[in-house]
Amino acid sequence: MLRLREAWDPPQNSKPSTGFCYHIPMAQRPILITGAAGFIGSSLADQLLTQNIPVIGLDNFCDFYDPAIKHRNIENAIKQPHYQIVQADLRDRQTIAQTLATHKPQAIIHLAAMAGVRPSIERPDLYTEVNLNGTVNLLDAAIAHGVEKFLFASSSSVYGNNEKAPFAESDRVDHPISPYAATKKAGELICHSYHHLNQLPITCLRFFTVFGPRQRPDLAINKFLKLVSSGQPIPVFGDGSTSRDYTFVGDIVNGIAQSLEHCSDYHIYNLGGDSPVTLNKLIATIEQVVGKSAIIDRKPMQPGDVNRTWADLSKARKELGYAPSTSLLNGITQQWQWLQSLA
Repeated sequence: MLRLREAWDPPQNSKPSTGFCYHIPMAQRPILITGAAGFIGSSLADQLLTQNIPVIGLDNFCDFYDPAIKHRNIENAIKQPHYQIVQADLRDRQTIAQTLATHKPQAIIHLAAMAGVRPSIERPDLYTEVNLNGTVNLLDAAIAHGVEKFLFASSSSVYGNNEKAPFAESDRVDHPISPYAATKKAGELICHSYHHLNQLPITCLRFFTVFGPRQRPDLAINKFLKLVSSGQPIPVFGDGSTSRDYTFVGDIVNGIAQSLEHCSDYHIYNLGGDSPVTLNKLIATIEQVVGKSAIIDRKPMQPGDVNRTWADLSKARKELGYAPSTSLLNGITQQWQWLQSLA
């Protein structure tokens, strides 16, 4: 079970965040994490393993980005006696069912998905197959094999261009502006139907722009750090006034742990940083961390991009005890130190 401890084991030579993990009264049946070799999944697995919680990781190691990065993410985990990794695709219904029949996880943390707004516009069929059909396959297997708790990774993208800010879980989210966002909203609805029909406790977590060590290479902070440090132009879409509620991965890992502890009935929670930052301020922070000025390659706004995100954390604070504690500057510093450690 999880003991109270520092929430995040940052890269060497960096300062930890000040939050804590929380007690999860789980038996020694494992927790299954989908997308376990990805950014958030591998970070979560490492954290659970430090508490001797058995983890079954499931990942298809697809080439959305270099699979070698995913293998690097799990280098430490695969050395641990309480960890197993299964290479499987969510669309493979038979293999998903067999994996759950074999390992009989007590809980599932479903992080795997085709990610990204812009690629989803080009391949909505693929995003539907993976994010919707894959989730159905996993839920069916969960019901068939006695899973007791199910966490579904949703996204702040479901809010679209919500006029009200900050964004609350009670806001209507009926107007997604990308196929990716639509699949995440649909995933929440599918989860609700499975809870209603089978009484499976399900919690949906709307993540807000997660960053930190192991961030995907296609995401802005990772990309900008590399480009600014090498003196190359960074692509900036719009005038820099758009804003995002950036959330450090250690805070997200904490929020997932707290959500698993409190998972009952059906709930949706925002997990954000509660501190929206404009694109211009983000670039200035990266310049400060790297010690170089950015060369701006100004581009028009792209279809599917939202103007702002901002998480209302009232519900997550009250019901989960969620309290993000890592500032943008501290988090980007940790991410920069991690990138340098790879060089």
